Amino acid sequence: MSINLLPTLSPDSWPFDLELLMPPAYLVGGAVRDALLGRRSHYFDLDFVMLTRAVKTARKIADRTNAGFVLLDAERQIARVVFAGGTVDLAQAEGGSLEGDLWRRDFRMNAIACNPFTGEIIDPVDGQTDLRLGLVRMISRANLEDDPLRLLRAYRQAAQLGFAIEPETLCAIRELAPLLSQIAVERVRSELGYLLSNPNGVPWICRGWEDGLFSIWFESAIDRFDTLTKIDASAANLAAIYPELGKEFGRQIRDTIKTPLLAVAKLAMLVDSDPTIAETQLLRLKYSNAEIKSAIELVKYLPKLQAQPISEMSLREQYFLFRDVGIVFPVLAVLAVAVEVSVDEISVLINRYLDANDIVAHPTQLVSGNDLMEHLNLPRSPRIGQLLMEIQLARVEGRISSREEALVLAKELVDKSV
Repeated sequence: MSINLLPTLSPDSWPFDLELLMPPAYLVGGAVRDALLGRRSHYFDLDFVMLTRAVKTARKIADRTNAGFVLLDAERQIARVVFAGGTVDLAQAEGGSLEGDLWRRDFRMNAIACNPFTGEIIDPVDGQTDLRLGLVRMISRANLEDDPLRLLRAYRQAAQLGFAIEPETLCAIRELAPLLSQIAVERVRSELGYLLSNPNGVPWICRGWEDGLFSIWFESAIDRFDTLTKIDASAANLAAIYPELGKEFGRQIRDTIKTPLLAVAKLAMLVDSDPTIAETQLLRLKYSNAEIKSAIELVKYLPKLQAQPISEMSLREQYFLFRDVGIVFPVLAVLAVAVEVSVDEISVLINRYLDANDIVAHPTQLVSGNDLMEHLNLPRSPRIGQLLMEIQLARVEGRISSREEALVLAKELVDKSV
């Protein structure tokens, strides 16, 4: 096959010159698969197999292009070159030959190579047939056993590509599922993260749980599958009515934590309904404190929104809800709709959240702790925080509205406690 038929594989699209590769070198894996499927991505992820000098070649590319260099595995001779728009991995061929390397891979669709110097497609396991059929098919059961994380990758890649898992492969995955307990949880969390963030991921999460892949970490998740499967539709419904709210669903918890809010909502429906047990489950998978806190607040507050009409929530209750859930409120609204709280009901809270001047959802301080210490001649102590809270609640409930009234209330509270 001519390289012209696969423009996304053309060296012209690479961040380095072809001449920096020392033949024989072959492009393999996802980049070849996606090119054959006509899939494009803004982020490039190129994997090369070389018969010799893989690490030295990677270092040369990094040096010539002022890119980053990472030695991933000294023993297996795997290195990564990091560019602004993606990564390039170079690895020494396993088994001493390209064909031997391809036969050791996970699925047939990922065991296709391209010679970048000639454009030739090399496909010893007939992965192109699986691409035409839309199948995720193992090369061998032994290859899955070699790295059990491949069991999860089958579901992730099926979700990403809209493929089915071939029956014999599915049977092997179910039998090998217990091996996942031996895998580093960080790797498991990464694969789960892909599924949580993918619009087509939920059905595969549910199927994966039933096949024994996720039940190791989320024992009672099946109890909330009904809600989990409605999250994406509920999000689309709310986004159509409240476009500004919809923009928040893909927001990340923090710049340094790439988990989208909608993925956190789905995660909250996988964990136990008991917040204490849920926290233990998330800690076991080594989620960050920010991810755990966000998921747990969703677990805590969703039943409260179901327990009573939102119109009957006091201003005080609404204030604490917004304070506790913080930036994940938009997906709390999504979960509420998913559990059949009406849009009309939840709109009371949504309208507050979308109003930047609403003091219930977005409170500002009338006075600071320093103001209280200076005005009332008080020492620094936990009592200052208590007074600030009482002032905030009085403002939310409309009992005060100015700095002067806040200071008068604080003095009354202090005098009363003496």
